[in-house]
Amino acid sequence: MEVITGRRVRLRPAGKADLLRFREILARPEVARWWGDPDEQAEEACAPPEDIRSYAIEYEDTVVGIIQSCEEPTPDYRHAGLDIAIHPDWHRRGIGADAIYTLASYLLEVDGHHRLTIDPAADNEAAIRLYGSIGFRPVGVMRHYERRRDGSTHDGLLMDLLAGELVPPEPR
Repeated sequence: MEVITGRRVRLRPAGKADLLRFREILARPEVARWWGDPDEQAEEACAPPEDIRSYAIEYEDTVVGIIQSCEEPTPDYRHAGLDIAIHPDWHRRGIGADAIYTLASYLLEVDGHHRLTIDPAADNEAAIRLYGSIGFRPVGVMRHYERRRDGSTHDGLLMDLLAGELVPPEPR
């Protein structure tokens, strides 16, 4: 994995040194609501399974979030998926959009993927708006897709983006 530089962010491979900061980000109620157990998620983000790439999102030399990609390697179905969490203090500043755009560009141009997916909770309106603004389109609702920490389930929205549909984020 290499460092990937965007217009405003720098994505660098996550490591053990990021554990405390990732826990802090993932424990914020605005993030934990969507990501689940902060300890488990932070541990996995710092030492991901072989099929996941995990990056620290740096903005002005501060780690403000986590972004990950995973690949479906089966040749006939090859594509990549993305996931992102930004510390709430940096929400609505265009940082998430730049991070997603930066990683999506890399996956399409360098890794040669033709299709990307992202799967926000169906009730995460802010995330859905953000993903739509850079070219992701709704594909369908996945019913009872994820189990929340309280044991309840919620729907997910599958969104995808094809090569050529990626839109640069609005400058801020």
